[in-house]
Amino acid sequence: MFQASTLKFLKNLKSNNNKPWFDDHKTEYQQAKADFESIVQQIIDGLNKQDKTTVGLQVKDCVFRIYKDVRFSKDKTPYKSNMGASFAAGGKKSILAGYYFHLEPGGHSFAGGGLWMPPAPELKKVRQEIDYNFEEFERIISNKEFIKYYGKVEGDALKTVPQGYHADNPAIAYLRLKSLVVTHAITDEACTQPALVREILKSFAIMQPFLNFLNRGLD
Repeated sequence: MFQASTLKFLKNLKSNNNKPWFDDHKTEYQQAKADFESIVQQIIDGLNKQDKTTVGLQVKDCVFRIYKDVRFSKDKTPYKSNMGASFAAGGKKSILAGYYFHLEPGGHSFAGGGLWMPPAPELKKVRQEIDYNFEEFERIISNKEFIKYYGKVEGDALKTVPQGYHADNPAIAYLRLKSLVVTHAITDEACTQPALVREILKSFAIMQPFLNFLNRGLD
C-alpha cells in the first residue's frame, strides 16, 4: 500500500506545478518516489510468479520519469502529477503489449495494459492476428472476469477502414483501433490499503490472455 504522504505530494504538485515549488519539496518527492518504487518492486515480484515474460525486469526498467518533455506540448508545466510504471519484456521502452500501473490521486489511478500506439508495422501484425483469429480474441475479451474488471477494449480509432480490410469484417471495430488498451479504476482509498498489490496482480492475471494474444501477433 502507498503512504498517504505520497498521494498528498502528488495532489500538491498538481496545484503547484513549477520548478521553485518542486525544488522546495524535493525531500517529499524523494520519499514519494521511494514509496512508488517499493510498490513497483512488489508488483514485479508477484508478476514473476504468474507471467514468466516479466522475469528479469528491474524497477528502473519500468518506472517513468516525473519530468515532462514539453518541447512539443502546449502544456508547459514541467512535471507529471502522476507516477506510472510499465511491465513488459524489455521494460517501458518495449514495443510489446504489457501491463501498466498509474498512480494519480483524485480518482484517476488505475491498473491496465495492452498495446499503446505501436509503430505501423507492429500494428499491422496485430490486426492480422485479430482478423485471422477473431473468435479466439472475442472469447478472451468476452470473459466474464475480463468484462467485470475492464469493460471493453479501447483506443483511438481510424475514421476509415484500414487498408486491406472491408467494412463488413466482423472484427472491424477492433481493426480500426490504433491502440488496444484496457483499464481498471483504483480508488484513492484502495491505494492506501494493504490489499493493493494483491488486487493489482489479480487484475493483471485476468488481463494476461489478452496480452498473450497481442504479443503472439508481434512474434
